[in-house]
Amino acid sequence: MILPVVKLGTLALKTICKPIANRLKKEAGLHPKFRQLIVSIAQANHQFQTQMQRRIYGHATNVKIRPLNEEKAVQAAADLLGELFVFTVAGAAVIFEVQRSSRSEARKEELRIQELQAMKQRDEDLAREIEHLKQKIEDVEHLAKGRGLSGLLHFRNAHTTEDGKEKHS
Repeated sequence: MILPVVKLGTLALKTICKPIANRLKKEAGLHPKFRQLIVSIAQANHQFQTQMQRRIYGHATNVKIRPLNEEKAVQAAADLLGELFVFTVAGAAVIFEVQRSSRSEARKEELRIQELQAMKQRDEDLAREIEHLKQKIEDVEHLAKGRGLSGLLHFRNAHTTEDGKEKHS
């Protein structure tokens, strides 16, 4: 019952985070200090991507890369920020699910260990009982050998009195 609820909650969280990411994108361009920060991040990201593309395609990497204009940089950084937010939420949901599953498996394993210990304890108790019964059988056989056949019969009737009535101990 809990698993479908958790999965549904995760899906709802992912769905809710997209409008939040869009709101973050919109707000990112409005605050001056934050705008400068994301513009510098976007420019660094642009430089890195361009150099990687040049290396992949075998072009010269020592060429000066023109920076993005400010509006494109803000838009690129806002998109990056939105995607990073969605990725973070999705990653957190996956981590939560893995931890929940791990805890569930640990509980199951603990129950298996307890059941195994209980079975081992029962086996040990039965083994002790068997040894105790073997000892009693050996004692009876020893008495029977010592007294002969009449000793065995006398042993069986040892619980009755001489007048034939049973003794209650």
